[in-house]
Amino acid sequence: MSITILNSTHRFRSLCRLQRIRGQMMTSQAGAEILVEKVGNAGVITLNRPKALNALNMNMIRLMYPQLKKWETDNETDIVIVKGAGGKAFCAGGDIRAVTEAGKIGDALAKNFFREEYILNNTIGTYQKPYVALIDGITMGGGVGLSVHGRFRVATEKTLFAMPETAIGLFPDVGGGYFLPRLQGQLGLFLALTGFRLKGRDVQRAGVASHFVESQKIAALEKELVDLKTPSIEDVSRVLDSYQKRSSLDAEKPFVLEQHIDLIDKLFQSNSVEGIVHNLKTDGSPFAQKQAETLAKMSPTSLKITFKQLQAGGTMSLQEVLVMEYRLSQACMVKGSDFYEGVRAVLVDKDHSPKWSPSTLKEVSEQSVEDCFSSLGDRDLKLIHILTESFIVEISHHLHPSVVI
Repeated sequence: MSITILNSTHRFRSLCRLQRIRGQMMTSQAGAEILVEKVGNAGVITLNRPKALNALNMNMIRLMYPQLKKWETDNETDIVIVKGAGGKAFCAGGDIRAVTEAGKIGDALAKNFFREEYILNNTIGTYQKPYVALIDGITMGGGVGLSVHGRFRVATEKTLFAMPETAIGLFPDVGGGYFLPRLQGQLGLFLALTGFRLKGRDVQRAGVASHFVESQKIAALEKELVDLKTPSIEDVSRVLDSYQKRSSLDAEKPFVLEQHIDLIDKLFQSNSVEGIVHNLKTDGSPFAQKQAETLAKMSPTSLKITFKQLQAGGTMSLQEVLVMEYRLSQACMVKGSDFYEGVRAVLVDKDHSPKWSPSTLKEVSEQSVEDCFSSLGDRDLKLIHILTESFIVEISHHLHPSVVI
């Protein structure tokens, strides 16, 4: 009887927290979380939750997706520009607190958030018109998904990039399994496992951003882009290249990982996470020792899932990767998974002392990892490239009346 009461109380508290989070989302005018403008022949989207560092929530996804699809087939829209409000962040990640609260009580948000986010990521990755993400600030997790798959990603000295998911019991999703293995050597695997942060020009040097432009030049760059008449990919490239050439800030500084890149390629070349840890400990250099200490703090399950994710993703299409990652997302939503504990430790209680289960790499069985990649059958993510009128109408029900799609 006492266990039943405790479970009911826990469920009630989770429901109350989820309702509070949703209430906060609704108190800000629904349409205001995404600002949509048409400037000449350019469609401009501004992520507008500056107090939350423009963290991506379900409402924002449901505003962005139909707008992008509308512009893609609109003869009077030639280019799309996406940016963040507030001056601190492009988008610092997804609203995972709301997702974990939903998961605790079996709310549909735990399924729908990842499903609709990944559909949006795929839309960006297959976009038929020039797509420019101005990542002038913090760009992590969900924010990476809104930018990295686009044709143009413009970093500034204010850009801070990371995929820190292994620290919260998740994995580098939003197509991380696609773009990370395609970075030079073992750099993508290193970034995925350790959550290492890249700043400013280094984001472009690593290949995450396509261009680097000084922050003070971004407004002028945006104006020049929106003034282009029926721009081709080459036209946009020329404008961005010209601004990059005029941005000399930090040009003389070497890539932050330059002196370690050969070591990363050597030590992160292994058939297992255990092998990587062994390499790091055996090497004994200060850099290797620091990475070993970092990995020791991460969720062992997340590390193994991430390793297998990137191994598989290196030979997959973006669509295949997103289907795989949706399966992984739902495995992470199972009650008792490390995802809940990681969010508690990092974002809720902020004690930064997660109790992972299993607590060691050795205890994470290959079968348990393999199970996370299993097909969900009818619940698998299905990616449709063509947006039908009926689906536009369906999505429109979620939007604020002032938003025209």
